[in-house]
Parts: sequence; structure tokens; C-alpha cells
Amino acid sequence: MAEATHVVTLISDPARPCLGPAEIAGLRAVIDASDPRVLADGFAVDLPFSGTDPAAADARLREHSTLPVDIVVQPAAGRRKRLFLADMDSTMIGQECIDELADLVGLKAGVAAITERAMRGEIAFEPALRERVALLKGLPVEVVDELLRSHITLMPGGRALVATMRAHGAYACLVSGGFTAFTGPVAERLGFDENRGNVLLVEGDRFTGFVAEPILGREAKRETLVELRNRLGLSQADVLAVGDGANDLAMLGEAGLGVAFRAKPAVAAAAGARIEHGDLTALLYLQGFRREEFRD
Repeated sequence: MAEATHVVTLISDPARPCLGPAEIAGLRAVIDASDPRVLADGFAVDLPFSGTDPAAADARLREHSTLPVDIVVQPAAGRRKRLFLADMDSTMIGQECIDELADLVGLKAGVAAITERAMRGEIAFEPALRERVALLKGLPVEVVDELLRSHITLMPGGRALVATMRAHGAYACLVSGGFTAFTGPVAERLGFDENRGNVLLVEGDRFTGFVAEPILGREAKRETLVELRNRLGLSQADVLAVGDGANDLAMLGEAGLGVAFRAKPAVAAAAGARIEHGDLTALLYLQGFRREEFRD
């Protein structure tokens, strides 16, 4: 039998496994897939297939399935990626750092509303960032360490994602429209090779209310991907990127596999793949890794 040309990966929420043999068999029949390859019992499975248009296969599965699972269709070849770029806020961590900083001066609600509009693509990222940073003027720099200790939480699966990819030869970069004061410590906790972000300007021991120019935004994220890809001698197909906001769209579009992770609607609609139910280890299943191959 010829090798399958495409594969659909089904991924459930780790807290709600729902991919038993009967469920897998039912979905397999929808696209006349080959024998399933279970990646994690109850949680994730690959269904290889040929002869069906990939977009049609995706549509059929979504129409047929009532299960709370992520469905991602992609070519069967070249799934393992060698360069990984990730957004930080609401992707690799559970918070928006600027909103947490604004909370310290009693302005979280207003700042969070601006953040939400920027992430949805309703307003331009760069002026929205300058507007929010201006509200932080006078905050002591030391509050960053306190927020990192008490408020900033890692997204489930993030450490395993980075560790597993690096163990298999991938290079990992945390690239954020947020701030280096946070990207540095977060990247270290998660095991990234490098990190990039915006610099909050400081005078003495307090923030000035300004951010260093040029701002790292939508195009800068894409340019970072291209720079690293060229530096490492890789092709577009070798790159995996993940993010949740409108300023991630150019980066996701430049990657061989661009994943919208629990993303804003416009971002999810535009990305090549979207994850709503799985945690960050879903990005390993998308590359064909089995659960027993994960590193911690």
C-alpha cells in the first residue's frame, strides 16, 4: 500500500480524554483513513489518508464530529520541525504582562480592554503599546520580580514542548510584543535558546512610561523568523510558530506550520492550524510525537 499523502491529527483536552477506539473508528470512516496511529491513549491520534482533498477532509470531520477535539490536517511528510518560534503572553504564559503591570496602578480594566482590541486586530499594535506603557510611568522596576513570582503562570505543556523539540535538534526562540523584563525569565524557565521582546525604558529605579523604539510588533516577529531560518539554513517547511493575537499573524503565515493557540477569532480563522482543546503538547502531537517521547 502506498504511503499516505496526508494525516489528520485529533487531540483532546488532557483533562477530558474522549478518543477511545469507537470514537476513532467513527472519525476514521468519515475520510476512509488508513490504520490509526495512537499517539496518546484517549488523548491524541493520527489518521493517515490519501485520495481525499485535505480541505474537504477537514470540513467533513468538523461536520461529523461532536467531540471536543482539535482537528488538524497537514501533509504527512516533513512534520518534525527544526525551528520553533512562540509568542509569550496568553500563549506560553497564562497572562498579558502589561495588564498585570497596569493592575498595580489600578488601571488593569482599561489597559486590558486596549490589549484585547489590539490582539483582535481592531487597532494597530504599536500605538496601542505606547499608550499602555505611558500609564506605567513611575512604577518601580522591582515590581516585575514580584509579578513573576506571584502572578505569572506557565501554560500547561510548555516545558515539555520546548524540551522535546530541543532534544530532537530544534532551535527555540521566544519572541514577544511584550517586554524583555519578562521574556528573559520566562524563556529561562521554559528552556528556550533565546528570547526577544520590547524594552521598557527606566530612569533610576522606575519606569519612564516609554518603550524603546523600534517596537517589536507584527512585522518584527516575522522578520525574526526569517532571520533565524536563514541563519540556520532551514526552509519554510522546517518552521513551527505559535501565537494567539493579531500581531502573530505574519509570523504564523511565514511558518511551515503556524498554530493559533486558544486564539482570537480572526487569528484562528487565518492560521493554518488551531488548537482550542489541547494544551501546548498538542504541538508535539502535530509533529507526530508519541506521549512516551516527550521530555520534561
